[in-house]
Amino acid sequence: MPTATAISLSILFLLSLTTTIHAHNITRILAKHPEFSTFNHYLTITHLANEINRRQTITVCAVDNAAMSDLLSKGLSIQTIKNVLSLHVFADYFGSKKLHQVTKGSTSTATMYQATGEAPGTAGYVHITDVKGGKVRFTPEDNLSQTDSVYVKSILEMPYNISVIQISSILQSPEAEAPTAAPDLNLTSLLDRDGCQSFHNLLTTSGAIGTFLSSVEAGVTVFCPDDDAITAFAPKYKNLTAAEKTSLLLYHGIPVYNSMGMLRSSNGLMNTLATEGAKKKYDFTVQNDGNDVKLKTKVVTATVTGTVVDDEPIAIYTLDKVLQPRELFKGAVEEADEPAPAPKGAKKKKKAAKKGDEAEEDAEAPGPGSDEDYSDDDAADQTASGGGRVVAMVSVVVMAVVLSFDSGYHGSPTRVAHAGIEFSFYFFVFNL
Repeated sequence: MPTATAISLSILFLLSLTTTIHAHNITRILAKHPEFSTFNHYLTITHLANEINRRQTITVCAVDNAAMSDLLSKGLSIQTIKNVLSLHVFADYFGSKKLHQVTKGSTSTATMYQATGEAPGTAGYVHITDVKGGKVRFTPEDNLSQTDSVYVKSILEMPYNISVIQISSILQSPEAEAPTAAPDLNLTSLLDRDGCQSFHNLLTTSGAIGTFLSSVEAGVTVFCPDDDAITAFAPKYKNLTAAEKTSLLLYHGIPVYNSMGMLRSSNGLMNTLATEGAKKKYDFTVQNDGNDVKLKTKVVTATVTGTVVDDEPIAIYTLDKVLQPRELFKGAVEEADEPAPAPKGAKKKKKAAKKGDEAEEDAEAPGPGSDEDYSDDDAADQTASGGGRVVAMVSVVVMAVVLSFDSGYHGSPTRVAHAGIEFSFYFFVFNL
């Protein structure tokens, strides 16, 4: 029995280390509460929901439908409504307990309105005050006379990831409610600016521009290789078929608006305009290196070098290289700062070639026009690697417990459990 207890405790600890943490989704959270349907709707159409879902350590101050009606009665533009609602998203975690235990009774916090750079000065800050009677009051930095916005209840708390609370009324900020100019939605003229003219010419002559234009209303992000990058890539581009040229160009667009702040907080795969309707993935990986944003395919790594426009729903950024999808070009990394393959790996290829005349040809990565799909192989590799690690870790835990028990821990399940947990912890750390 002591051994069984120790094994159970060790495996539970191991599982806690390998559990996947799922990101929050503000739309789904609020969808369970009909009284916040209007607030939820405007988080979606202003694209604030996407920003909220990408961030960690955040507080959303929701207001009910009646309070939203008061805001909508002012006839504000969508961009202005976005500024107002972004004032209701704090860049810090405030659960119910923390709100009622504010240090010295008052504090201030930055909001998403401040983080976007839209707020002049410190207008994007909100004061939080624990007043008498257990009430917590929220006051905008540029409207200290407002006293009617107070804490009502907690809707959801995921310490210290996201807290969704209800406040009694809209935070009234003169700066946030100030009229804002409507964004320029003429994607054609925006792409024809300095630095993107060569890329714009390719979009126009190939016909791919139509897909980009039809995506503007829902939001689009365009990664535009600069003129020098287009010139350097021209020899490869000429060898592509018309369909491949279109796929390559669509590979430089994302069917959703991404501000620079959103890109800098993103690390992972992104689908592109080339993904829709294609049999292959046509995705790439966003990686952040300090303030630099890099886009990585299996062929090349490009760096975002500048911003042409970042005005929702359109964002256009310049790149120092043309993005080359592995679906069209060789799968081996051609332009990365990685060391060359070891001689041992090269010898293995030669051995494989001895099996037949076609073996050496099959070892070559596909060039333009290849129909080989890598997605299943990648998924299998990841599954095999992950599964093997978990099996190995569980095996080590069981071995650790048995060894501990056989080494004189008889009659002490706690000491046995501690030994197993310690062994599994070190194994986990050294296999990260």
